[in-house]
Amino acid sequence: MTDRIGAPGTGISRREFLAASGGVGTAMLAGCTAGGRQSATNPTLGEPPANVSGSDGKLPYTSPPEVVQVDDQGGEVTLSTQQCRHAVHPKETMGGPIELPQVWAFKADDGPASVPGPILRTTEGNDMAVTLDNTDGMRPHTVHFHGSQKTWKNDGVPTTTGIQVEPGEKHTYSIPANVPGTHFYHCHYQTHRHIDMGMYGILRVDPKGYEPADKEYFMTVKEWDSRLNRMMAGGDAQYSPRDRNPDVFTINGKSAPRSFHPEDGSPIIVDKGDTVRVHFVNGGYMSHPLHTHNHRFEVIEHDGGVIPEVARYDQDVTNVAPAERRVIEFTADADPGIYLLHCHKVNHVMNGDSYPGGMLGAIVYREAMDSDIFGQLMEYAGYDGK
Repeated sequence: MTDRIGAPGTGISRREFLAASGGVGTAMLAGCTAGGRQSATNPTLGEPPANVSGSDGKLPYTSPPEVVQVDDQGGEVTLSTQQCRHAVHPKETMGGPIELPQVWAFKADDGPASVPGPILRTTEGNDMAVTLDNTDGMRPHTVHFHGSQKTWKNDGVPTTTGIQVEPGEKHTYSIPANVPGTHFYHCHYQTHRHIDMGMYGILRVDPKGYEPADKEYFMTVKEWDSRLNRMMAGGDAQYSPRDRNPDVFTINGKSAPRSFHPEDGSPIIVDKGDTVRVHFVNGGYMSHPLHTHNHRFEVIEHDGGVIPEVARYDQDVTNVAPAERRVIEFTADADPGIYLLHCHKVNHVMNGDSYPGGMLGAIVYREAMDSDIFGQLMEYAGYDGK
């Protein structure tokens, strides 16, 4: 567990957040929830109950992804799956609420089920034993890791290895941490469906002697055709991968304004002068050109390969293709405020017919967190500061 605020990574503590924001609640403006709201066709309407355990007879809700320090566990981690509901944006603001009524979420050990799955972090040279526990599963699964030079039988592809983990079974993969960098993992059984049901996550292999930035964040972007999730939940929906037409767009599983939520979303919270490192991974099937407002960055790593300094250059848009990984680094040197980070396929920055929304995040300076506009954003996101 962690008390870090913002996207998975270093961030700031919850106490620091509340101190900087003045508790948030005191800055909120009455009636501001109506702003930016338009009618939209949403996958499913509904808000997570206070008790998200599923005690109401429905599927439990997912949690935000956690970082699992695999080195601290002797190089061993167990992944399992859980059928859940996924609240993309649970509030009646900016085109919400939006919910995927069924996802298949990875969980690590005794941690919470999440979409994306837990971030598995290790160090170059420290091999991992990853056990896929499908004891309570309902369908076959595998795990395939990008960015690891592994043996044939550990590739996680049932068609070519003959290994798939059936319901009631367990299987352990030996995954060498021999390619430093930020990578991607996912189920490779009926891949087109299982990734779209939420079975994907980040593998981070820190190189030996890794020097972290002042602030470091992990972000997985993805688009969804919610008809699949509704169909798998037994709803009145028909879906074919040949007719895939995404209608939900997320950063770390959340659409704006929920993506601004400091505990459930992925704001990049910075102090003036910070060096900020963001690990982008595309878990979807479409490319996403990601743009930072008012901040120029360098791409320092691509699919695990470090880009030599002589080949780096300043930019403010980087295109991330399916399964591609790009790590960017910038200095928080702008006028302290709130700046957008978003996909520049502008129809991906919508919730139904409501703009803005979707694949939209923010770079937030701590100095701006006691402003009225930040209070408005927190109310849109459903954060009460308590």
